[in-house]
Amino acid sequence: METRIAVVSIIVENMDSAGEINDILHSYGRYIIGRMGIPYNKRDVSIISVVMEAPPDVISALSGKLGMLSDVTSKTVLSKKYNNSSNE
Repeated sequence: METRIAVVSIIVENMDSAGEINDILHSYGRYIIGRMGIPYNKRDVSIISVVMEAPPDVISALSGKLGMLSDVTSKTVLSKKYNNSSNE
């Protein structure tokens, strides 16, 4: 299975969505390499960066599910290089 490395950037404008975000991220946990969350109290938002390695359709599905949540914006940057995960 070919995978790519990706960074999913998430901006949360309403913390009521935090539980749903964590549930979605948890369901993709096997692909997540790491994550960092930064509360930006001055603007009353939180910024989350998630680094993952997964097939492109899995990355797209995660970003899409996050982006469908109310008051949540999600964008993804993908590596250009594919990785063959059978070599792990």
